[in-house]
Amino acid sequence: MNDLQKNASTLNREFRWLENVIEARFNQYFKKEEIEIMDVPPPQLGRVNSRYTHLVRKYDMSFMERIVLLLALAPHVLPHILDAFFTKNETYDREFSEFGGISGKQHKGFIPTGETACFLLAGNNLAQRLEVQMLFSDEHFFAKEGILKLDNRSQNEPLLSGSLQLSNEYIHYFTQGTPYYPSFSTKFPAERLQTTMEWEDLVLPDATKEEVRDILLWMKYKDTLMQDWGMRKKLKRGLKTLFYGPPGTGKTLTASLLGKQMGMEVYRIDLSQVVSKYIGETEKNLGSLFDQAQNKNWILFFDEADALFGSRTKTSDSKDRYANQEVAYLLQRVEDYPGVVILASNLKGNMDEAFARRFQSMILFPMPNVEQRFELWKRTFSPKAVMAEDVDLFHIAEEYELAGGAITNVVRYASLKALGKGTNVIGLNDILQGVKKELWKEGKTISV
Repeated sequence: MNDLQKNASTLNREFRWLENVIEARFNQYFKKEEIEIMDVPPPQLGRVNSRYTHLVRKYDMSFMERIVLLLALAPHVLPHILDAFFTKNETYDREFSEFGGISGKQHKGFIPTGETACFLLAGNNLAQRLEVQMLFSDEHFFAKEGILKLDNRSQNEPLLSGSLQLSNEYIHYFTQGTPYYPSFSTKFPAERLQTTMEWEDLVLPDATKEEVRDILLWMKYKDTLMQDWGMRKKLKRGLKTLFYGPPGTGKTLTASLLGKQMGMEVYRIDLSQVVSKYIGETEKNLGSLFDQAQNKNWILFFDEADALFGSRTKTSDSKDRYANQEVAYLLQRVEDYPGVVILASNLKGNMDEAFARRFQSMILFPMPNVEQRFELWKRTFSPKAVMAEDVDLFHIAEEYELAGGAITNVVRYASLKALGKGTNVIGLNDILQGVKKELWKEGKTISV
């Protein structure tokens, strides 16, 4: 069986058990049968290593925890098994308050709430209800690991009235059998970074390379340092670093390669696109991102970081004060994040000094020198490309100060021009025209 089939087989048994638990609770409640819900035996996990069994074993889930997890998953997989909760209270001509549950805008089935879980697992036993309620505390692994939570959409309503909300990651995990990669949205203002390039494709000064290697050392040995060496009380769990330097000098590629080498996901947040003109929106949107990233061991790469983390404004009015409070909140989220946070800026001086002091490292990505530019020109062209006789790449590297990103754009332009002519020979004029386009972006001009 493949992963999806294994998971389906496991969940079939689990949902039959959930149905048995629901039936037992209804018999106990309506028929007054003497039934102990905890005596309804859960299925044996067996040797099948499905996505579901892996999660249950990882957290050594109890009877209650498994039921709550299944309740949260049911509307997404087998919603009809919750139809019993639509039973109407004939005395009051309305739903049973004790069943909890809400209705969706499009979903026609029963959406369980915390109250549903309490009814199913505890009935009217107050001590057991309080025990169930503890499953939704911030200290429980459900919340800490971002598995599920109570979604309280309305303020000042009872905690247990919130719907059981399984995270998109775990819905995908159980139903698709593949890792979940969130898409860019207002609630997740980040894009996943991937690269086909390798470290040898990155041309950097030796001093920059050495500082990047120090980040890799942290990523490889942080657990040993914190646990075996007993440094947990003395050091922050995460690493915060600033990459600064002109555009196109390798900051984004370096972040991507760090993730690639360590098998970690990298998410890029372009703060110039995220910062909202509406008070409170930036905090809410980025707060949601941190909530999702908290236990995923992601690398968070904040591009254009000075758009938000730059020098704070003077508090001339209440709007400025609120904006600074918003930034202070997010700075705290960055500092508390247990993983790697990389902030990228064109200029080191743009960053707020008080925050800059909290970085573990600040790494300069300078414009490449002549030798580095020459190396970039040689490496970026395809092996199938042939330089025309009048093309001297070293002379071009000497003449035009371009970053790696700009050189890549020129190579793309000149290569497409060659292909358009039905040849693999790269002409000098096409290279120079490409250079002209790149320098024009910087407000510079050359005659070709």
